[in-house]
Amino acid sequence: MSVLEVERRGDGVVLVTLNRPEKRNALSLELREALASAFGDHEDVGCFVLTGAGRAFCSGMDVTQFGGDRANKERIVGTSVAAFEAVALCPAPVVAAVNGPAIAAGFALALCSDIRVAGPAATFAFAELAHGIPSGYAAASAALAPAVARDLSLTGRTIDAAEALRLGVAGEIAEDPHARALEVAATVPPAARTVKARVLHDGETTWRRALEREFDELRLALLGPGPTA
Repeated sequence: MSVLEVERRGDGVVLVTLNRPEKRNALSLELREALASAFGDHEDVGCFVLTGAGRAFCSGMDVTQFGGDRANKERIVGTSVAAFEAVALCPAPVVAAVNGPAIAAGFALALCSDIRVAGPAATFAFAELAHGIPSGYAAASAALAPAVARDLSLTGRTIDAAEALRLGVAGEIAEDPHARALEVAATVPPAARTVKARVLHDGETTWRRALEREFDELRLALLGPGPTA
């Protein structure tokens, strides 16, 4: 069974499903590699829909794969950067169907999407803060109002679908977020790619720089200081 399912539909929409339901779709090394590959193949895509199999959207990074030798740590960094860059900087619009909990890196992944449709069971939290790991503020600042981004990034508190709608974390709540996200994606016209380019350009001096800094902090935390001249 593949850890990532990719379905190319006839309407120009590509459905990408995180497929580790037994692990609440935790982002393993293999899943991050597959995610980067799927979103890197975007030339003929009108819109992506990103969702999770089972009851969760994504529970965050698969921490059971952390540690190990330097080669493994380098792979952790490389796959993390590649996956989140691929989604956050995708030239095609991305709709997230948040069918259940979106926690820690899973919350950041949802925020890297352009549009979020939440199911009634969706919850959102930067739960990694409780374990001493900084939250994904760059993704929050890209998607949310400044006060909301600071609130959720600094407290790590959990919000349900209703509060997510009120705060702008989700654009709408749907009984079947998967089906609704596909409907939304199918209405995205080709000209939206030009608008998405403007979105990415607008972020060059704000959240994109913050994202790069977070990647640098991840490298430093896992690999230590680089070699000096």
